[in-house]
Amino acid sequence: MADPGNMTTNELKRPVRKAVFPVAGLGTRFLPATKAIPKELLPIVDRPLIQYAVDEAREAGIEELIFVTGRGKTAIVEHFDTAYELEATMGGRGKALDVLEPTRIKPGNLVTVRQQEPLGLGHAIWCARAIVGEEPFAIFLPDELMIGSPGCMKQMVDAYDEVGGNLISVLEVQREEVSSYGVIAPGAASGALTEVTGLVEKPKVEEAPSNLIISGRYILQPQVMRTLETQEAGAGGEIQLTDAMARMIGQQPFHAVTFAGRRFDCGSKVGFVEATLALALEREDIGPEVRAMAMRMLDRS
Repeated sequence: MADPGNMTTNELKRPVRKAVFPVAGLGTRFLPATKAIPKELLPIVDRPLIQYAVDEAREAGIEELIFVTGRGKTAIVEHFDTAYELEATMGGRGKALDVLEPTRIKPGNLVTVRQQEPLGLGHAIWCARAIVGEEPFAIFLPDELMIGSPGCMKQMVDAYDEVGGNLISVLEVQREEVSSYGVIAPGAASGALTEVTGLVEKPKVEEAPSNLIISGRYILQPQVMRTLETQEAGAGGEIQLTDAMARMIGQQPFHAVTFAGRRFDCGSKVGFVEATLALALEREDIGPEVRAMAMRMLDRS
């Protein structure tokens, strides 16, 4: 087991092949829609929220997808399984199957583990420790819908290839908004890369070290699993990933990548509606009709 303080540059730049998706949450803010349907399968236009994150991971070259699930979440896995009856029926009717291509994952490339108790994001990540093993890995929070070209994780992997170590995605927000997020204490900056010297969870506006907020994408070295194993409960009585990452700063390289793109907070109803409308307006097939419909609705209000 490598000492995190004595790892070589090459060890800190090992390829990122695995990604963890914490999808065990109950989605209570979207009840009753999420009583029987996982929140991650609610569609943004015609693609489930989880599909956007999986597509982003694939674009970044990630091969193995690890879903940390809970009770009632089997439909997420079924979404990425082969639907023989559906495909046979569509094929028999002469309908193209291209629309289902993004839902296909090669056998063995999707693994699930169960988070049996809702003990926080840090605990959910720790539940994947046996599958992550001794490799660096990415984390995707599907509620954070990141739209960019290239995608957020591809931007992060490109930065990782340059500096290695640990990376988090950040976005610049208005100063008065920082108390709702995790915020970085910045060090030296070069382009989109900023050295991270500290992390603060939901600081008071006047005490925030910057206006750069953590935005739901991470690349972490496997040593974080050992840190989480001894992590005491933090805010809300949960095991916080931010606390574990903060303990690793100074032991290994730690950088933030300012994402060149847009973020939608699909964990909130307003953010979910905003994402649906924004992406619908950009679609070539329905964009003009949606725009005309929105204008009519605004005219009547």
